Amino acid sequence: MPPAGPGTGTATLAVLLIGPAGAGKTTVAKLWAARRRVPTAHVSLDDVREWVCSGFADPQAGWNDQSEAQYRLARRTCGFAARNFLANGISCILDDAVFPDRPVVGLGGWKRHVGPGLLPVVLLPGLEVVLERNAARSGNRRLSDEEVARIHGRMAGWYGSGLPIIDNSTYDVETTARVLDDILARSLASPPAW
Repeated sequence: MPPAGPGTGTATLAVLLIGPAGAGKTTVAKLWAARRRVPTAHVSLDDVREWVCSGFADPQAGWNDQSEAQYRLARRTCGFAARNFLANGISCILDDAVFPDRPVVGLGGWKRHVGPGLLPVVLLPGLEVVLERNAARSGNRRLSDEEVARIHGRMAGWYGSGLPIIDNSTYDVETTARVLDDILARSLASPPAW
């Protein structure tokens, strides 16, 4: 791996880290946010969705009108938080399993809610890696192997999208966060078209 470049430095930015369950989105996002030289917040869509305690519409039980409505509400809430952080000089990294083939849970909603400066990056390790990481999860964050494989397969649609993709199959969290910062620095200089 090449040595780290100057990275994002002190830029205030909004990042959307995309990937399947078990990709390491939340872990990488938290470390990246904690290591920046400027105030940076981490907002996880799953955490915000789980603010609903009674009546939580778990997408694992089936995607329906209620789970979609709660997803949209959580995305708007995350977008509001990101805009509020940015308006106060605090960078923000959000994480979500955004599907390239599903507009309801696509990039358009994130761009509307956060703003046009949002920098999306896809975290996409190999299937074996996400299955292993998913097996270590607990509660409603742990998915069946079949569901993980299905989600991972749909994420392959990001290849050829023009978005930066990190295959972190062989990277530890620290290396992945450094690679993410370098990719974001390049995206700041030359934003991806999406």
